[in-house]
Amino acid sequence: MSDHGIGARIRSARKDLQLTQDALATAVGVTRSAVAQWETDRAGQITGNLTRIAAVLGVNVEWLVHGTDLRAPSNAASGDELAMLRLYRECAPEDRQFLLRTARKLAKAGRQPA
Repeated sequence: MSDHGIGARIRSARKDLQLTQDALATAVGVTRSAVAQWETDRAGQITGNLTRIAAVLGVNVEWLVHGTDLRAPSNAASGDELAMLRLYRECAPEDRQFLLRTARKLAKAGRQPA
């Protein structure tokens, strides 16, 4: 498997979310075997599933295909920022509001002189 191919990106994003191949397969609506094939670049029906894979993993299709979001500015988010965004997207709406309030408080406290 290529370190830079679509399969490696699917595997990396899946592991970042601590999803098993079974869990990703269920969420996308395919078999675990299909996920294993994608991750080893033996892609069967990957093209027809890219949008669903990206949605489940919380990434852009462009990132899956090209390794970068072609629409993103050059100062792309770090891995931690992307992980936070994925986690945020998994939260219920009321929890998202709580996270935003907490982040604002932390950011404000971080700007205060010591």
